[in-house]
Amino acid sequence: MEVFGVGYESKILSEEEIRHIVASAAEGLAAEGKSVLVIVPDHTRTCPLPQVARLLHAELSGCVEKLDFLIALGTHPPLAEEKIDRLLGVEPGRRAEVFGDSRFFNHRWNDPDALRKIGTITADQIRQIIAPELHNYAVDIDVTINKLVLEYDVVLIVGPVFPHEVVGFSGGSKYFFPGVCGEQLLNFLHWLGALITNPKIIGTKDTPVRATLEAAVEMLGINARALCMVVKGTELCGLFFGPVRQAWSDAVELSDKVHIVYVDRPFASVLSRAPKMYDDIWTGGKCMYKLEPVVADGGELIIYAPHINEISSTHGELIRKIGYHTRDYFLADWEKFQGYPWGVLAHSTHVRGVGRMEGGVEKPRINVTLATNIPEKLCRQIHLGYRNPASIDVASWQGRQDRLYVPKAGEMLYKLKNPPDWQRFDG
Repeated sequence: MEVFGVGYESKILSEEEIRHIVASAAEGLAAEGKSVLVIVPDHTRTCPLPQVARLLHAELSGCVEKLDFLIALGTHPPLAEEKIDRLLGVEPGRRAEVFGDSRFFNHRWNDPDALRKIGTITADQIRQIIAPELHNYAVDIDVTINKLVLEYDVVLIVGPVFPHEVVGFSGGSKYFFPGVCGEQLLNFLHWLGALITNPKIIGTKDTPVRATLEAAVEMLGINARALCMVVKGTELCGLFFGPVRQAWSDAVELSDKVHIVYVDRPFASVLSRAPKMYDDIWTGGKCMYKLEPVVADGGELIIYAPHINEISSTHGELIRKIGYHTRDYFLADWEKFQGYPWGVLAHSTHVRGVGRMEGGVEKPRINVTLATNIPEKLCRQIHLGYRNPASIDVASWQGRQDRLYVPKAGEMLYKLKNPPDWQRFDG
């Protein structure tokens, strides 16, 4: 089956184009009389999900046996019913008027009853994928997935593709692993990305992390397709339907052109403003990931988010215990830290950025500062800088060659036209 879709670098899709592609996708599923599960993102991804979900429902609901939706949360907290309504763009309590008897499920990554084991990726398989210097971190990994994925005749992934700090580009099979999988594989994938480092992974199409999750996908044995979005601002500039890997690949080619900003030189100070869809540092850390490559050595990146008042609703206690550190800090005392969830360690390194250890002392490359509603004492405790968000004058980051202000950070990747070696992925 070939990929069907269209994409533009400089304009958005018309409503007619979107409607035609979704209708063709519904037909291409060949799902008449069958059960269909649609896997969708949560509120931390920008995309016109209400529009596409409504069109899909209109096309499929009259001919399929059942049509349900699973929200790919990873380790994000479950969405309350009113938040699901908001995700779908419907008024509270009126979901059935738009989506009929379709059900909407939260993925529960830490609920054994919601998961099913489908196989094991062995340490030897991992070693064949990753670089020799990482072989010590290869382990046998039980592959578990939300059992709903295995209980439907057809599975359709619907979500956007952006540069991503863990896998290179989001979307596609990432909605299976780590989107709706269990803890062990989820943690390993994030830690593998952290070992390679964010600046080398992000915006790279083919990575060891992507190869690992694709190895897990081969165990699924299901009838799966993807409808991959590429978003410009808040609207679609690309929409591709087909086999998961192929549809994702076409979306990546467009995302690479639309979502990466190349600059001539690094900036001494970057003010990275988090949109409201990021409601803690666990998600708001993307404001660091997408901009770390263009912060000068010794410079400062400020996550500016007056609305954020917590580190993580899920992992906050652990992060307060270990703090934010560079990868090399954890590796220097691996016996102490290897028992912590590797996904939490990965998040810590991604927010703190690249650095090194010298004589037992951690030397981060840049300073990372929170201008949020998180108290100064806690910021210092977790080894991040603090600024009172009320003291931030956005204008002082505008119109200067040594400073950069990004008003909606977290999805657009900034890179240097001529990056140094520590940012280059060499396989």
